[in-house]
Amino acid sequence: MEGTFESALSELKQGYKLARAGWNGKGMWIALGDGSTALSADKFWNVHSKAHAVSMGGSCTVAKYIIFKDAHDNIQMGWQPSQADMLAEDWSIVP
Repeated sequence: MEGTFESALSELKQGYKLARAGWNGKGMWIALGDGSTALSADKFWNVHSKAHAVSMGGSCTVAKYIIFKDAHDNIQMGWQPSQADMLAEDWSIVP
C-alpha cells in the first residue's frame, strides 16, 4: 500500500523503514534515528561533535534525525526530503 509523506512521517515515528516507488535507486530507504539525551563524548565519531560534547561537560544531547540508505549501501545521517519526496504519494513500508 502506498501513501503520502504525511503518512510516511507517522510510520517513521512508529519505527518503520520507508521507501518511495519513484526513487530510481534500488534498496534505498529512510528510517528515524532516535537520538540520545546524554551521549558520551567518546561515542561521537566526528571530531567537532566530540569536542562540543567535551565542552558541554562530557556528553551532549543528539536530536532525532532521519537516516537514508542509498543505492550504494551508504548511510547518510540527517537526510532532508526534496519537494518531490514531500509531495509524492508513493511511500511504502520496507519489510
